[in-house]
Amino acid sequence: MTTLSTEVPPRTDRTTEPRPKSARRRRREQQWPAYVFLSPWMIGAVVLTLVPMAVSLYLSFTDYNLFDPPHWVGLRNYTEMLTEDPRYWRSVGTTLLYVVIAVPLKLGLALGAAMLLKNLGRGRAFYRSAFYAPSLLGASMSIALVWRALYNDGGTVPHLLDSVGIHTGGWVGNPDLAMYVVVALTAWQFGAPMVIFLAGLQQISPDLYEAAALDGAGRWRQFVSVTVPMLSPVVFFNLVLEMIQSFQVFTPAFVVSNGTGRPADSTNFYTLYLYERGFTASHMGYAAAMAWLLLIAVGVITLILFRTSRSWVFYADEEGR
Repeated sequence: MTTLSTEVPPRTDRTTEPRPKSARRRRREQQWPAYVFLSPWMIGAVVLTLVPMAVSLYLSFTDYNLFDPPHWVGLRNYTEMLTEDPRYWRSVGTTLLYVVIAVPLKLGLALGAAMLLKNLGRGRAFYRSAFYAPSLLGASMSIALVWRALYNDGGTVPHLLDSVGIHTGGWVGNPDLAMYVVVALTAWQFGAPMVIFLAGLQQISPDLYEAAALDGAGRWRQFVSVTVPMLSPVVFFNLVLEMIQSFQVFTPAFVVSNGTGRPADSTNFYTLYLYERGFTASHMGYAAAMAWLLLIAVGVITLILFRTSRSWVFYADEEGR
């Protein structure tokens, strides 16, 4: 008796089903349009930022005068800067003094103006635009020239001070006052941090002020106990931005001192001295070393600010943690 086999032979014409795509492959296919749109920025970042930074880092270890090929000198630029150049350290001291004075003054004016505008009803948009306008104009060469004329001998500011019995003479030629011309111009440009402060003030709940008033807190106590803690993230943000910008001040100092840092190096800010060594004295390697030390110093100070912010910056979402 013959036994019949129950096995079904495989079909040779069956089409093989496609394997499902992996999650990583699907994610790549979804992301490629984003990279296409980002490519102009990425190319610009590499060509205009990363490559010049790498070249300047190399030049900082060379003797380069813009005309002859760079000559490798190792750490000589850095050692000369830190141990043999007294003008370098004077520029560091002048810049630090400027930052310590200008940044708190500018932020104080910005916060005061923002609090006034917050409680202002009619005309808020006009005054906000008027206060913000100097931030758009202040960095220009023309405004710096006007500012120099205002504080020069026979200028408007010395004349007004003379009329009230304060005889200072021209600030531009006075070593004790020349730097404050730049400070005043910086403080006048408080519009940008003011707008940020105003946005932060509008996010504070009125219920907090009502609760503080019910507890008997006056305006000053409300400011200290409610406004400052709730506004501390915005204060921190503005502080970091203004600190970084203040270390890079150049145009006002260049105009006020005619590019020399005079009188008596009182306006010889770090970036102005960097410009002088790089483009006036043609010591481009030395200037590149100065630029890298400035980058490191600003990075360290910013890191310190972020570390210390944990003790004084209050975030509302941390309340329930």
